[in-house]
Amino acid sequence: MDLMEAMARRHAVRAYLDRPLAGAELEALEAAVARVNRESGLHIQLVKNEPQAFDSTLAHYGKFSGVANYLALVGPKGPELEERCGYYGERIVLEAQRLGLNTCWVALTYKKVPSAFTVSPGEKLVMVIAVGYGATQGAAHRSKEESTVSVAEGGAAPEWFRRGVQAALLAPTAMNQQKFRFTLQDGRVTAKAGFGTYTKVDLGIAKYHFELGAAPETVDWA
Repeated sequence: MDLMEAMARRHAVRAYLDRPLAGAELEALEAAVARVNRESGLHIQLVKNEPQAFDSTLAHYGKFSGVANYLALVGPKGPELEERCGYYGERIVLEAQRLGLNTCWVALTYKKVPSAFTVSPGEKLVMVIAVGYGATQGAAHRSKEESTVSVAEGGAAPEWFRRGVQAALLAPTAMNQQKFRFTLQDGRVTAKAGFGTYTKVDLGIAKYHFELGAAPETVDWA
């Protein structure tokens, strides 16, 4: 499965099997986390066999079950932290999908268990990503039209730009809001987040999808 296939198949999964992460899948996932942390300067941590975070009223309200593994998205405090967590967290998510695992981005419906991961001075926990072997593969949600989230100024959009927008519309966003916008002007792409909860995280996820969809064109971000 390549990354484009993983992007198309990935759906939010909230119910997981009682099956621990192990073997080649675990090694590859840990390697992906380490690689992303080296490249990004983030402090993302894979928490294993820890069911307390999703054994709460909030988690049950969010219809989560069987979650015992998750990624804690931690990084240095700053104005770019949320977008970076989205961009690099989604890299791990798609790698997990390639490994036959399932995931779900989780912002509020979990309980913080401080002993499960480390938040060093000057760092912040942004959110978590549930990961494991899903009881189902999830389901696709309706997406907005390309024209509502993108514009190519000065003429028709080139094919690579349209592919990028289509890929971005496959990105997970909070409450399926898809509050982002891509603008092409003079060969450069501007990506902006709308107003709302965790829209900067959503923008980071969407930008990574856009880059994958636009390939082999290299995106020149404004």
